[in-house]
Amino acid sequence: MSRFIDCPSIIKAEGNKPKIIEEYVGRVNTQTEDISIARMKSPEGWIEPGQTPEFEEFTLVVRGKLNVKTNEANYSLKEGQAVLIRGGEWVQYSSPGPGGAEYISVCLPAFSPVTVHRDIIK
Repeated sequence: MSRFIDCPSIIKAEGNKPKIIEEYVGRVNTQTEDISIARMKSPEGWIEPGQTPEFEEFTLVVRGKLNVKTNEANYSLKEGQAVLIRGGEWVQYSSPGPGGAEYISVCLPAFSPVTVHRDIIK
């Protein structure tokens, strides 16, 4: 059965600066466990702790520049570019450029704070 999603749920984000996470589909907004779809808005100079998620994450940059660092590569994504991070792969996201970044994140299965496995910062 179809379902109209009028607005997202705002999710608290990790990182050194406030980032807005608008979850349209996922565990919070639609109680969906098999996929999450969210719009992210990160400010200039934002960086989040590294993580080793159990889920796959597809990231599509809509505006600005997003840096994506893995153990094997460093990606500098701009508008219209995307990256796929496989489950079990270490990754760290940041938006160092002027104006920050806006991007869409799709996670399979849905994002969960329990399965993201963020690095412990000491």
